[in-house]
Amino acid sequence: MEKIIINGGNPLKGTITVSGAKNAVLPIMAASLLAEGPCRLMDIPRLADVTTMSEVLGFLGGRIVPEGPQEMEIDCSEITSVEAPYEYVRRMRASFLVMGPLLARVGRARMSLPGGCAIGTRPIDLHLKGFAALGASISIGHGSIEATAPELVGARVYLDFPSVGATENIMMAAALAKGVTVIENAAEEPEIVDLANFLCSMGARVMGAGTKIIKIEGVKHMRGVTHGVIPDRIEAGTYMVMAAATGGDVLVDNVITDHLKPVVAKLAEAGVQVKEEGSGIRVRSSRPLCAVDIKTLPYPGFPTDMQAQTMALMTGAQGTSVVTETVFENRFMHVNELKRMGASIIIEGHSAVVKGVPRLTGAKVKATDLRAGAALVVAGLMADGETEIAAVQHIDRGYENMVQKLQAVGADITREERDGEECRLCD
Repeated sequence: MEKIIINGGNPLKGTITVSGAKNAVLPIMAASLLAEGPCRLMDIPRLADVTTMSEVLGFLGGRIVPEGPQEMEIDCSEITSVEAPYEYVRRMRASFLVMGPLLARVGRARMSLPGGCAIGTRPIDLHLKGFAALGASISIGHGSIEATAPELVGARVYLDFPSVGATENIMMAAALAKGVTVIENAAEEPEIVDLANFLCSMGARVMGAGTKIIKIEGVKHMRGVTHGVIPDRIEAGTYMVMAAATGGDVLVDNVITDHLKPVVAKLAEAGVQVKEEGSGIRVRSSRPLCAVDIKTLPYPGFPTDMQAQTMALMTGAQGTSVVTETVFENRFMHVNELKRMGASIIIEGHSAVVKGVPRLTGAKVKATDLRAGAALVVAGLMADGETEIAAVQHIDRGYENMVQKLQAVGADITREERDGEECRLCD
């Protein structure tokens, strides 16, 4: 087991380049199942979740060939299995995204039930509702779900909640369906748009991605293509928060500014200088910052994936902040760990009341999920003394080379094995 050790107090200064988006690359990799030829993907982040999705596709018969550190070719011309086993779904819920493409391509898909996860139940009922509307028969039993459909037929699907995963899965299933599918109350995230662009380049007909109504006209065949993944807006936002937390001056490069409007607005409200500069955003701050209230909402609202990091920032702000979580019911698991470092936080239902303190103090803490781990890094960079973060495998799921990127801008941060030897991942 590895750990991250941080000696806080160093202002971050320099440039951090953002990697490709985790939440875009995973559905795009799944969508490669729809193509009758090889797909070449560029700007691929080296993440644990990308490795897992590669293993899923390989199990289904896909051939994955790395082409350089951030490129890969995926050839799913021959699909040899229609089932993703529990060992993959257990490791990563996004494995469920292969169900829509399998159903569309070969008329059958079987998945182990994903169950819950650390930040909430994240049910799949909306995915299944969409498949059923397109004509699939759904059977559930013995810990698995099977969907069969000799032919998918376009339909109108209303999502009770704008679920990103359901929107993606239904889009992919509808791409090869007969006729027209309309998804109402669809998710509007930039990652949805990137998936739609990928599908369209393969020959699909997708209109309205990025709005609440998406229209898909089914086609008979889809071809392999080359596609570059968009930058990761959550990684960018995380490093912006880290720069602000340390009183730093950092250019967060390779970003799409429009994707970061809610984060930029809240940082500016807190007193941080945020300025678009070339292909990046420069963040300058001096402590203390002003307390601001946060309420997570589906895009284009403030992202739930930035809630924990922003809460960590607010632990050192002047005044009291209220952080309200509306997307996931159990996304305050980082609160107890922040309190171990001296944060003053009280949970009241779906809200956390954060009273700023003069300084956090380094402590031994544990990441409970991906974004909680990032929040503890924020806190460690702010804190006096040494912070030791355990269970850092969660961080590996969503941040490529975080330790090295932070070292390059002046952070005193290392990654070590439990016995004190530096981890080989830092080489």
